[in-house]
Amino acid sequence: MFGKAILDGFPVSPGHSLIIPHRHVSSFFELTSSEREALILLLDETKQALQEEFKPDGYNIGINDGPAAGQTVAHLHIHLIPRYSGDLADPRGGVRWVIPEKANYWSPQ
Repeated sequence: MFGKAILDGFPVSPGHSLIIPHRHVSSFFELTSSEREALILLLDETKQALQEEFKPDGYNIGINDGPAAGQTVAHLHIHLIPRYSGDLADPRGGVRWVIPEKANYWSPQ
């Protein structure tokens, strides 16, 4: 097996999972193409399991790649975050909220 999926220790929502390769790399860009494919397959499998157990209405998928991007653990991992209708009043912008002043691009400035 290429990697594993675990529940996040500090979940953003019920079912928040981490997809982690066994080989130690810090960056997504250090993976080989076959490793990337295996990681995406594990992401798909994890999504299916979360869908059956938690029945979320959507997902955010994210990678913090490098300290400037907020990476605090120097081992690549993909966040798979289930989202539920009503968990935020207005979820538009999704991952863009990492820089709040850039997130709301649809409203007049």
